[in-house]
Amino acid sequence: MSLDQTPIESPTEWVADHVRRYVETDGQDGHLFRGKYPALVLTTLGRKSGKPRRLALIYGRDGDNYVVVASKGGAPKHPEWYLNLRAHPEVKVQVMADRFYANARPATPEEYGALWDKMVEIFPPYAEYQQKTDRKIPIVILEPVRPAE
Repeated sequence: MSLDQTPIESPTEWVADHVRRYVETDGQDGHLFRGKYPALVLTTLGRKSGKPRRLALIYGRDGDNYVVVASKGGAPKHPEWYLNLRAHPEVKVQVMADRFYANARPATPEEYGALWDKMVEIFPPYAEYQQKTDRKIPIVILEPVRPAE
């Protein structure tokens, strides 16, 4: 399967609607989630199905890289998209009209603290989410590798 095939949308209707509006408008409608949090569209390959799946996530920047948080609202288990990119680290990303492939990797222990602080500054509820769960919420670094067609 390929990241360029038609992706499976989220079963959560408001999430699927947000992603559709984002993609159709090159981020003009949807880049600022709730009017203030920067969002990107991430496409992963399903670890079992091999089919592309996409969703929108709040992001930060670390140099040329993009940073996202696998919070799932503080749920006890990691989000499916995180498990997918662990199995298939090549992902497709859209930020506004910019589309590119990236390698996704968890932040190292050395990177984690500063990136966590940066992401909590961007989206303060992450701190509450961490308090709700026993798992350490992963931070994922998206390292751009080449433009998407």
